[in-house]
Amino acid sequence: MGRGHATFTAECSHSFHLRCVHHQTACPLCFTPWRDVPGVAPARDLLFRDDEPLEPQPAAAATETTTAGGGVMSITTHCEYPAIAKDASRDGFAVLVHAKAPALAPAAAKAARAPLDLVMVLDVSGSMGGRKLALLKQAVGFVVDKLGPHDRLSLESFSCDARRLTRLTRMSDAGRASTERTVESLAAGGGTNIKEGLREAAKVIDGRRYRNAVTGVILLSDGQDNYTLSSRFYNQDVATDYSVLVPPSLIRTGDGSSPPIHTFGFGTDHDSAAMHTIAEATGGTFAFIENEAVIQDSFAQCIGGLLSVAAQEARVAVECVCPGVRVRSIKSGRYKSRVDANGRAAAVEIGELYADEERRFLLLVDVPTAGATDDVTSLMKVSCTYRDVATGQSVDVAGEDVAVKRPVEAPEAEPDVEVERERLRVQAAEDIAAARAAAERGEHAEASEMLSRRRMALRQSPLGASGDAGCAELAAELGELSERVGDRREYDLSGRASLLCGMSAHSQQRTSVKVGRARYATPAMRKMVDLSVKTREQQQQQHRRPRGRRCRRRRHLRRRRRLSLRTW
Repeated sequence: MGRGHATFTAECSHSFHLRCVHHQTACPLCFTPWRDVPGVAPARDLLFRDDEPLEPQPAAAATETTTAGGGVMSITTHCEYPAIAKDASRDGFAVLVHAKAPALAPAAAKAARAPLDLVMVLDVSGSMGGRKLALLKQAVGFVVDKLGPHDRLSLESFSCDARRLTRLTRMSDAGRASTERTVESLAAGGGTNIKEGLREAAKVIDGRRYRNAVTGVILLSDGQDNYTLSSRFYNQDVATDYSVLVPPSLIRTGDGSSPPIHTFGFGTDHDSAAMHTIAEATGGTFAFIENEAVIQDSFAQCIGGLLSVAAQEARVAVECVCPGVRVRSIKSGRYKSRVDANGRAAAVEIGELYADEERRFLLLVDVPTAGATDDVTSLMKVSCTYRDVATGQSVDVAGEDVAVKRPVEAPEAEPDVEVERERLRVQAAEDIAAARAAAERGEHAEASEMLSRRRMALRQSPLGASGDAGCAELAAELGELSERVGDRREYDLSGRASLLCGMSAHSQQRTSVKVGRARYATPAMRKMVDLSVKTREQQQQQHRRPRGRRCRRRRHLRRRRRLSLRTW
């Protein structure tokens, strides 16, 4: 059995490669607890310090690189209503803050944008064999082809353990050719040790001697994580702590020094809870690739964003103006927000933004009554700071002041469309999270009903009834999710992953799945997906043609054989 590898025979008589079960506390086959825990002598966890040096970009490229084509990040605001009567006060008055990243300049080609350091961590366990592995190779090949000569890529593979396949290498002609050969050599076999795969990625990232402006990690897996297997079996009443899979250096921090891990669950057997936790802990997205054929398109969507980062360390700040105005709370999703104790100031930490990417935050504000001579109440000043990725310079943007009119009597008015649309989105996102919690408790009927009620309320709202496209898209999503959580089998098969994917997208307003219906996709992401679809179609046509010629050749040979037999 060993074939040159150290083996371990447990007291339950099952034997394993030592590297496959080291530090596990129970048998992966019969789940018998082990008194003697297998282990190996701890090796020094050395960092990889052999990344390829960066190539200085030409001076011309540096001058052409303007993330916004001469523009900056924009900040706009919307009040729930344009006016409040003088003698009226409002608690929880909604103010929408809308931030939009600058667009890429027209000249932003491969050499005229912020270069990327990318680490791809790939599952090559036994379940990834056959067609899955072929599709993975094709998808990684597409990524390699779309990286520029200033971008760097490192490949890691994992099964029972993990290996760094390539150092962090510039995608020059030589680097691309070497990486493509490595991709073609991938072979499937073994278990699914996600922790070891991420540990190798951390060693690459932390050990860098040189750093590009943008860093990202892509993790793909199609199976259940082996590292947390025993704890899940023996502690079924306790939620598994999947955060132990993430190396400490990759956990998201406020200073933006750690890279996001964008996770991709491949097929219906992947560990969606683990993949979602990893993405959430690092500021990445979780994507559920239900249709295995579109893995390349999913990678393309992610790469389209990473290759178009426009702003980093973005932060929106709010200061109340009129005495008595106070910020009660902020609906900021997964973004860290802060409201001062007296409610007079607040802030949201956004972090990294792709070109043209948008963020909307609802502030619930307490507005006091106005004085007899006050015709307008100034509510707050909004500003934004960020670091321009192209220049490395800090940029300050002053948004418009937020104010409401104070007439003696306020006329009846419909809520602002932008505020109402965001309110409906936030309510839907909260119900998706609540439905997931109910389904995990086994209350599938309640989870399905919760999503159906929200869908109905959305469609019956004034905005939904008017045919608003955003509401229609959100209602369709809720309807699909409701069908996937109705029973345990469907929930385990695809419902859990679908809910977690929706939670990931809505909580940070960044697209992560549904390539054909990507709610938060940017122009750069859509363009990259279009390129991927076109490439796939061309490859499919090339594969069909030879087969057609071979079939015609076979028919011709059979015809000749029949004629020769008749002649004989």
